[in-house]
Amino acid sequence: QVQLVESGGGLVQAGGSLRLSCAASGRTFSRYRMGWFRLAPGKEREFVASITWSGSTYYADSVKGRFTISRDNAKNTVYLQMSSLRPEDTAVYYCAADSTGGLLPNYDCWGQGTQVTVSS
Repeated sequence: QVQLVESGGGLVQAGGSLRLSCAASGRTFSRYRMGWFRLAPGKEREFVASITWSGSTYYADSVKGRFTISRDNAKNTVYLQMSSLRPEDTAVYYCAADSTGGLLPNYDCWGQGTQVTVSS
């Protein structure tokens, strides 16, 4: 079972930047599709970004051009660089791993989440 630990959340002013990290256990991290999701109060969990084992990236429209997902397979870590942050980006951000290897995303492992708060 993969274990995921997020870090890097915090309080930032609108327009600022943060970089989230997600450290994964396991020897086959490089094969996993990795994703970031977020959950804001009163809202449903929302997809933010994902990166495949080959490095293909996908983004929610709301974060395109502002957020960048990347991975370092040597460090078993995936990152989410967030720039031009807005108050509506405030949420708990979760890292997720798809270890199933299917054609469609199927995230079966989740981290504990890290809080990101953007003040106006």
